[in-house]
Amino acid sequence: MCTESAFFKAQSSAPLIGSGSSSDFVDSASEAGLGNSRGLGNSRPLFTYEELVKATNGFSDENLLGEGGFGSVYKGCLPDGREIAVKQLKIGGGQGEREFKAEVEIISRVHHRHLVSLVGYCISDNRRLLVYDYVPNNSLYYHLHGPDRPVLEWPVRVRVAAGAARGIAYLHEDCHPRIIHRDIKSSNILLDSNFEARVSDFGLAKLALDVDTHISTRVMGTFGYVAPEYASSGKLTEKSDVYSFGVVLLELITGRKPVDASQPLGDESLVEWARPLLSNALENGEVDHLVDPRLERNYVESEMLQMIEIAAACVRHSSAKRPRMGQVVRAFDNLAASDLTNGMRVGESEAFNSTQQSEEIRWFRRMAFGSQDYSTDLFTQNSMNSRENRVNEA
Repeated sequence: MCTESAFFKAQSSAPLIGSGSSSDFVDSASEAGLGNSRGLGNSRPLFTYEELVKATNGFSDENLLGEGGFGSVYKGCLPDGREIAVKQLKIGGGQGEREFKAEVEIISRVHHRHLVSLVGYCISDNRRLLVYDYVPNNSLYYHLHGPDRPVLEWPVRVRVAAGAARGIAYLHEDCHPRIIHRDIKSSNILLDSNFEARVSDFGLAKLALDVDTHISTRVMGTFGYVAPEYASSGKLTEKSDVYSFGVVLLELITGRKPVDASQPLGDESLVEWARPLLSNALENGEVDHLVDPRLERNYVESEMLQMIEIAAACVRHSSAKRPRMGQVVRAFDNLAASDLTNGMRVGESEAFNSTQQSEEIRWFRRMAFGSQDYSTDLFTQNSMNSRENRVNEA
């Protein structure tokens, strides 16, 4: 039996912007075999609607976990006691159906400790439902911005950021075809009972083919997180996700929402408010006006400065000057290496090149300041090593 618990009706950080699909992306409906209800063969179970009604107590309000642009999410319990999250897509219109077809195809291929796992799906008349593993500790958005929440401690913020980076890097660099999430935001980063990050909601994701850029017919994403080049032109690369992740890092650093109408006129946008403060922090080491005051200086200053450098590089206006997610993962590896408590397990020790770390930190600083004279080749071998580590984690 599943235990009873209170359910927080998750707040959306901001409304969704439009939606759309593009002929440049794989049409997964035929590949997934959804038309004949066989789904993905035997790789994922096909639930009946009645099974999910029973699992969610009739999709009761008590089981409602949250509501988003495509539908509602309910907590459920299978007969074997396994807890699940059931995403019931809105009935009517092609938008939800497109999300369903894309998500079943994409998520079925993805297995990583920092990504939410698909358990199954349901097709019943015009109903479309997705069944996920239940992640018990709500979202990063909830813990940062929810009412009356205790302060999220700095080590937890670093761990969440590093875990989410690994999950997104896996999508970008280790999945074939590569996967662009398109809706990275703090409410789509779920937390387990140990506050480990699990990136969720691939409903806006597309399968990126082996070309550099793609043009979508309509902009997708969430206001406050959308990269400037994507919002204006629909041009999409993995660097669009990098920008959105940079906004999440700014949330972790500052404790502010990506868009906050309660802030003074001109300061509503987190990124635009933060830009001059980021520059000042990197030039002069002054972080007091940038860092979440609720932390009350309970953080490691060197780690904070490195996190600021990473965030500043990720939210560069120019997508070409942003790092790849594999490079971001390496930067977090370096941040963890600076922890004198070490925390290594037996067999994980390796020679540490302090000169290499210094070069990487300087590289991020140059990116944050917009320098033209940097080379992404610096990270080529490190990214390959990080990729091997991510594959081993998956």
